[in-house]
Amino acid sequence: MTSSAEALAGPRMIYDGVRSPFQHVLIYVFVIVPILGFFAAIPVAWGWGVHWHDLGMLVVFYTVGCLGVTVGYHRHFTHKSFKAQQWLRVALAITGSLAVQGSIVHWVADHRRHHAYSDKEGDPHSPWLFGTSPLGVARGFVHAHFGWLFDRRETNVRRFVPDLLADRVIMRVDRSFGWLVVVSLLLPALIGALATWSWLGAVTGFFWAGIVRMGALHHVTWSINSICHMIGRQPFASRDRSRNFWPLAILSMGESWHNLHHADPTCARHGVLPGQIDISARLIWLFEKFGWVRDVRWPTPARLAKLRNG
Repeated sequence: MTSSAEALAGPRMIYDGVRSPFQHVLIYVFVIVPILGFFAAIPVAWGWGVHWHDLGMLVVFYTVGCLGVTVGYHRHFTHKSFKAQQWLRVALAITGSLAVQGSIVHWVADHRRHHAYSDKEGDPHSPWLFGTSPLGVARGFVHAHFGWLFDRRETNVRRFVPDLLADRVIMRVDRSFGWLVVVSLLLPALIGALATWSWLGAVTGFFWAGIVRMGALHHVTWSINSICHMIGRQPFASRDRSRNFWPLAILSMGESWHNLHHADPTCARHGVLPGQIDISARLIWLFEKFGWVRDVRWPTPARLAKLRNG
Protein backbone atom coordinates (compact mmCIF):
# COMPACT_ATOMS: atom_id res chain seq x y z
CA MET A 1 0.00 0.00 0.00
CA THR A 2 1.17 3.54 -0.70
CA SER A 3 1.55 5.65 2.43
CA SER A 4 0.45 9.28 2.50
CA ALA A 5 4.03 10.23 3.34
CA GLU A 6 5.33 8.55 0.18
CA ALA A 7 2.62 10.14 -1.96
CA LEU A 8 3.81 13.58 -0.82
CA ALA A 9 7.55 12.91 -0.93
CA GLY A 10 8.73 15.42 -3.54
CA PRO A 11 9.94 13.87 -6.80
CA ARG A 12 8.95 10.41 -5.51
CA MET A 13 5.27 11.33 -5.44
CA ILE A 14 2.97 9.27 -7.66
CA TYR A 15 1.06 12.24 -9.06
CA ASP A 16 2.39 15.51 -10.41
CA GLY A 17 -0.28 18.08 -11.19
CA VAL A 18 -3.60 17.77 -12.99
CA ARG A 19 -4.76 18.09 -16.57
CA SER A 20 -6.04 21.42 -17.75
CA PRO A 21 -9.83 21.66 -18.33
CA PHE A 22 -9.20 21.69 -22.10
CA GLN A 23 -7.08 18.53 -21.92
CA HIS A 24 -9.71 16.85 -19.76
CA VAL A 25 -12.46 17.66 -22.26
CA LEU A 26 -10.31 16.11 -25.01
CA ILE A 27 -10.03 12.92 -22.95
CA TYR A 28 -13.82 12.69 -22.81
CA VAL A 29 -14.06 13.29 -26.56
CA PHE A 30 -11.45 10.69 -27.49
CA VAL A 31 -12.95 8.10 -25.14
CA ILE A 32 -16.66 8.59 -25.78
CA VAL A 33 -16.74 9.31 -29.53
CA PRO A 34 -14.84 6.13 -30.54
CA ILE A 35 -17.08 4.10 -28.21
CA LEU A 36 -20.16 5.49 -29.96
CA GLY A 37 -18.58 4.86 -33.37
CA PHE A 38 -17.62 1.32 -32.39
CA PHE A 39 -21.16 0.43 -31.36
CA ALA A 40 -22.66 2.26 -34.35
CA ALA A 41 -20.62 0.14 -36.76
CA ILE A 42 -23.08 -2.77 -36.88
CA PRO A 43 -26.23 -0.76 -37.69
CA VAL A 44 -24.26 1.38 -40.17
CA ALA A 45 -22.92 -1.72 -41.94
CA TRP A 46 -26.39 -3.30 -41.89
CA GLY A 47 -28.08 -0.23 -43.32
CA TRP A 48 -25.53 1.11 -45.79
CA GLY A 49 -22.93 -1.61 -46.11
CA VAL A 50 -19.18 -1.23 -45.93
CA HIS A 51 -16.74 -1.16 -48.86
CA TRP A 52 -13.74 -3.47 -49.06
CA HIS A 53 -11.26 -0.58 -49.11
CA ASP A 54 -12.71 0.79 -45.85
CA LEU A 55 -12.31 -2.60 -44.15
CA GLY A 56 -8.83 -2.94 -45.62
CA MET A 57 -7.81 0.44 -44.23
CA LEU A 58 -9.38 -0.42 -40.87
CA VAL A 59 -7.27 -3.60 -40.63
CA VAL A 60 -4.06 -1.84 -41.74
CA PHE A 61 -4.43 1.17 -39.43
CA TYR A 62 -5.50 -1.09 -36.55
CA THR A 63 -2.48 -3.35 -37.03
CA VAL A 64 0.02 -0.50 -37.34
CA GLY A 65 -1.31 1.30 -34.27
CA CYS A 66 -1.66 -1.86 -32.21
CA LEU A 67 1.89 -3.05 -32.93
CA GLY A 68 3.16 0.48 -32.31
CA VAL A 69 1.72 0.17 -28.80
CA THR A 70 2.56 -3.48 -28.07
CA VAL A 71 6.06 -3.60 -29.54
CA GLY A 72 6.96 0.07 -29.18
CA TYR A 73 5.23 1.76 -26.25
CA HIS A 74 5.00 -1.44 -24.19
CA ARG A 75 7.79 -3.95 -24.75
CA HIS A 76 10.49 -1.52 -25.91
CA PHE A 77 9.97 1.83 -24.19
CA THR A 78 8.24 0.69 -20.99
CA HIS A 79 10.04 -2.58 -20.23
CA LYS A 80 13.20 -2.36 -22.40
CA SER A 81 12.76 -5.91 -23.66
CA PHE A 82 15.15 -5.16 -26.51
CA LYS A 83 17.42 -2.43 -27.83
CA ALA A 84 16.62 -0.89 -31.20
CA GLN A 85 18.36 1.26 -33.78
CA GLN A 86 17.45 4.92 -33.45
CA TRP A 87 15.37 5.09 -36.63
CA LEU A 88 13.29 2.13 -35.43
CA ARG A 89 12.82 3.70 -31.99
CA VAL A 90 11.40 6.80 -33.67
CA ALA A 91 9.19 4.70 -35.96
CA LEU A 92 7.82 2.74 -32.99
CA ALA A 93 7.15 5.95 -31.06
CA ILE A 94 5.28 7.41 -34.04
CA THR A 95 3.20 4.31 -34.81
CA GLY A 96 2.34 3.96 -31.13
CA SER A 97 1.09 7.54 -31.16
CA LEU A 98 -1.16 6.72 -34.13
CA ALA A 99 -3.17 4.42 -31.83
CA VAL A 100 -4.43 7.58 -30.08
CA GLN A 101 -3.98 6.20 -26.57
CA GLY A 102 -1.87 9.04 -25.27
CA SER A 103 1.58 10.45 -25.90
CA ILE A 104 4.52 8.14 -25.37
CA VAL A 105 5.71 9.83 -22.15
CA HIS A 106 2.33 9.66 -20.40
CA TRP A 107 1.49 6.17 -21.67
CA VAL A 108 4.79 4.72 -20.48
CA ALA A 109 4.61 6.58 -17.14
CA ASP A 110 1.11 5.21 -16.46
CA HIS A 111 2.14 1.68 -17.38
CA ARG A 112 5.30 1.68 -15.27
CA ARG A 113 3.17 2.88 -12.36
CA HIS A 114 0.75 0.03 -13.06
CA HIS A 115 3.57 -2.48 -12.68
CA ALA A 116 5.00 -0.79 -9.60
CA TYR A 117 1.63 -1.06 -7.79
CA SER A 118 -0.19 -3.76 -9.74
CA ASP A 119 -3.58 -4.50 -8.15
CA LYS A 120 -2.64 -2.43 -5.09
CA GLU A 121 -3.23 1.15 -4.04
CA GLY A 122 -1.44 3.33 -6.57
CA ASP A 123 -2.28 1.15 -9.59
CA PRO A 124 -4.00 3.49 -12.07
CA HIS A 125 -6.40 0.84 -13.37
CA SER A 126 -6.82 -2.16 -11.10
CA PRO A 127 -10.30 -3.76 -11.33
CA TRP A 128 -10.09 -4.63 -7.63
CA LEU A 129 -10.14 -1.03 -6.37
CA PHE A 130 -13.68 -1.36 -4.97
CA GLY A 131 -13.42 -4.80 -3.39
CA THR A 132 -14.82 -8.21 -4.27
CA SER A 133 -18.56 -7.77 -3.73
CA PRO A 134 -20.70 -8.03 -6.90
CA LEU A 135 -21.16 -4.25 -6.96
CA GLY A 136 -17.48 -3.68 -6.21
CA VAL A 137 -16.40 -6.00 -9.03
CA ALA A 138 -18.75 -4.26 -11.48
CA ARG A 139 -17.47 -0.83 -10.48
CA GLY A 140 -13.90 -2.10 -10.63
CA PHE A 141 -14.36 -3.46 -14.15
CA VAL A 142 -15.66 -0.13 -15.44
CA HIS A 143 -12.85 1.70 -13.66
CA ALA A 144 -10.15 -0.59 -15.07
CA HIS A 145 -11.63 -0.62 -18.56
CA PHE A 146 -11.85 3.13 -19.11
CA GLY A 147 -13.08 4.93 -15.98
CA TRP A 148 -9.52 5.54 -14.76
CA LEU A 149 -8.89 7.75 -17.78
CA PHE A 150 -11.16 10.43 -16.28
CA ASP A 151 -8.93 10.94 -13.24
CA ARG A 152 -7.48 14.42 -13.81
CA ARG A 153 -4.37 13.68 -11.74
CA GLU A 154 -1.33 12.97 -13.90
CA THR A 155 1.33 10.36 -13.18
CA ASN A 156 4.64 11.87 -12.11
CA VAL A 157 6.76 11.54 -15.25
CA ARG A 158 9.92 12.66 -13.45
CA ARG A 159 9.63 9.61 -11.24
CA PHE A 160 8.56 7.00 -13.76
CA VAL A 161 10.12 8.00 -17.10
CA PRO A 162 13.33 10.02 -16.50
CA ASP A 163 14.98 8.07 -19.34
CA LEU A 164 12.41 9.29 -21.88
CA LEU A 165 12.54 12.86 -20.58
CA ALA A 166 16.30 12.82 -21.25
CA ASP A 167 15.85 11.54 -24.82
CA ARG A 168 15.55 14.61 -27.03
CA VAL A 169 14.46 12.69 -30.13
CA ILE A 170 11.69 10.79 -28.34
CA MET A 171 10.56 13.98 -26.61
CA ARG A 172 10.19 15.56 -30.05
CA VAL A 173 7.80 12.74 -30.98
CA ASP A 174 5.98 13.21 -27.68
CA ARG A 175 5.44 16.92 -28.39
CA SER A 176 4.13 16.01 -31.87
CA PHE A 177 1.38 13.78 -30.47
CA GLY A 178 -1.44 16.18 -31.35
CA TRP A 179 -0.38 16.32 -35.00
CA LEU A 180 0.00 12.54 -35.12
CA VAL A 181 -3.57 12.16 -33.87
CA VAL A 182 -4.73 14.41 -36.72
CA VAL A 183 -2.78 12.26 -39.20
CA SER A 184 -4.22 9.08 -37.69
CA LEU A 185 -7.77 10.31 -38.28
CA LEU A 186 -7.48 12.29 -41.51
CA LEU A 187 -5.16 10.02 -43.48
CA PRO A 188 -7.87 7.31 -43.82
CA ALA A 189 -10.27 10.01 -45.03
CA LEU A 190 -7.74 11.20 -47.62
CA ILE A 191 -7.06 7.66 -48.83
CA GLY A 192 -10.79 6.96 -49.00
CA ALA A 193 -11.36 10.13 -51.03
CA LEU A 194 -8.58 9.24 -53.48
CA ALA A 195 -9.72 5.62 -53.78
CA THR A 196 -13.29 6.60 -54.68
CA TRP A 197 -12.71 10.15 -55.89
CA SER A 198 -15.66 11.26 -53.80
CA TRP A 199 -16.55 13.00 -50.56
CA LEU A 200 -18.47 9.89 -49.54
CA GLY A 201 -15.26 7.89 -49.70
CA ALA A 202 -13.63 10.43 -47.40
CA VAL A 203 -16.49 10.17 -44.90
CA THR A 204 -16.59 6.36 -44.88
CA GLY A 205 -12.78 6.16 -44.65
CA PHE A 206 -12.83 8.53 -41.68
CA PHE A 207 -15.64 6.56 -40.01
CA TRP A 208 -14.35 3.00 -40.49
CA ALA A 209 -10.56 3.36 -40.50
CA GLY A 210 -10.57 6.38 -38.19
CA ILE A 211 -13.32 6.31 -35.57
CA VAL A 212 -14.34 2.61 -35.59
CA ARG A 213 -10.73 1.47 -35.78
CA MET A 214 -9.84 3.68 -32.84
CA GLY A 215 -12.79 2.40 -30.80
CA ALA A 216 -11.94 -1.25 -31.51
CA LEU A 217 -8.29 -0.80 -30.58
CA HIS A 218 -9.19 1.14 -27.45
CA HIS A 219 -11.48 -1.64 -26.23
CA VAL A 220 -8.90 -4.35 -26.88
CA THR A 221 -6.21 -2.41 -25.01
CA TRP A 222 -8.57 -1.55 -22.16
CA SER A 223 -9.55 -5.23 -21.91
CA ILE A 224 -5.95 -6.09 -21.00
CA ASN A 225 -6.34 -3.78 -17.98
CA SER A 226 -9.77 -5.10 -17.00
CA ILE A 227 -10.50 -8.63 -18.25
CA CYS A 228 -6.89 -9.85 -18.01
CA HIS A 229 -6.81 -9.00 -14.31
CA MET A 230 -10.11 -10.78 -13.64
CA ILE A 231 -10.69 -13.78 -15.93
CA GLY A 232 -8.41 -16.54 -17.16
CA ARG A 233 -5.62 -18.85 -16.11
CA GLN A 234 -2.50 -18.13 -14.03
CA PRO A 235 0.16 -20.68 -15.03
CA PHE A 236 2.95 -18.44 -13.72
CA ALA A 237 3.55 -16.94 -10.28
CA SER A 238 3.04 -13.19 -10.11
CA ARG A 239 2.44 -10.77 -7.26
CA ASP A 240 -0.94 -9.68 -8.61
CA ARG A 241 -4.09 -11.05 -10.26
CA SER A 242 -2.86 -10.94 -13.87
CA ARG A 243 -4.28 -13.73 -16.04
CA ASN A 244 -4.15 -15.17 -19.56
CA PHE A 245 -7.27 -14.62 -21.67
CA TRP A 246 -6.86 -16.51 -24.94
CA PRO A 247 -9.82 -15.02 -26.94
CA LEU A 248 -7.95 -11.70 -27.19
CA ALA A 249 -4.57 -13.15 -28.18
CA ILE A 250 -4.70 -12.25 -31.88
CA LEU A 251 -6.57 -8.95 -31.59
CA SER A 252 -4.12 -7.81 -28.90
CA MET A 253 -1.09 -9.09 -30.84
CA GLY A 254 -0.13 -11.34 -27.92
CA GLU A 255 -0.73 -8.93 -25.04
CA SER A 256 -3.51 -11.02 -23.49
CA TRP A 257 -0.97 -13.62 -22.37
CA HIS A 258 -0.84 -11.25 -19.45
CA ASN A 259 0.11 -13.56 -16.60
CA LEU A 260 3.60 -14.35 -17.90
CA HIS A 261 4.10 -10.67 -18.63
CA HIS A 262 3.51 -9.74 -15.00
CA ALA A 263 5.57 -12.68 -13.80
CA ASP A 264 8.48 -11.57 -16.02
CA PRO A 265 7.81 -8.00 -17.26
CA THR A 266 10.99 -7.53 -19.31
CA CYS A 267 10.47 -10.71 -21.35
CA ALA A 268 10.05 -9.92 -25.05
CA ARG A 269 7.61 -12.80 -25.56
CA HIS A 270 4.38 -13.03 -23.57
CA GLY A 271 2.88 -16.13 -25.16
CA VAL A 272 5.47 -18.73 -24.12
CA LEU A 273 3.42 -21.93 -23.81
CA PRO A 274 2.52 -24.25 -26.72
CA GLY A 275 -0.18 -22.80 -28.96
CA GLN A 276 0.07 -19.27 -27.54
CA ILE A 277 0.21 -16.96 -30.55
CA ASP A 278 2.23 -13.80 -29.93
CA ILE A 279 2.35 -11.64 -33.06
CA SER A 280 4.29 -8.87 -31.31
CA ALA A 281 7.06 -11.30 -30.32
CA ARG A 282 7.23 -12.58 -33.89
CA LEU A 283 7.70 -9.02 -35.17
CA ILE A 284 10.51 -8.47 -32.66
CA TRP A 285 12.04 -11.74 -33.89
CA LEU A 286 11.93 -10.43 -37.47
CA PHE A 287 13.52 -7.15 -36.40
CA GLU A 288 16.29 -9.17 -34.76
CA LYS A 289 16.85 -11.23 -37.91
CA PHE A 290 17.20 -8.01 -39.95
CA GLY A 291 19.72 -6.69 -37.42
CA TRP A 292 17.52 -3.77 -36.40
CA VAL A 293 17.27 -4.81 -32.73
CA ARG A 294 19.67 -6.50 -30.33
CA ASP A 295 19.90 -7.77 -26.75
CA VAL A 296 16.38 -9.21 -26.95
CA ARG A 297 15.26 -10.69 -23.63
CA TRP A 298 13.85 -13.97 -24.88
CA PRO A 299 12.47 -16.49 -22.34
CA THR A 300 14.61 -19.48 -21.38
CA PRO A 301 13.37 -22.91 -20.22
CA ALA A 302 15.12 -22.47 -16.87
CA ARG A 303 13.52 -19.08 -16.31
CA LEU A 304 10.05 -20.32 -17.21
CA ALA A 305 10.39 -23.37 -14.99
CA LYS A 306 11.31 -21.12 -12.08
CA LEU A 307 8.25 -18.96 -12.67
CA ARG A 308 5.69 -21.77 -13.08
CA ASN A 309 2.94 -22.09 -10.49
CA GLY A 310 2.91 -25.34 -8.63
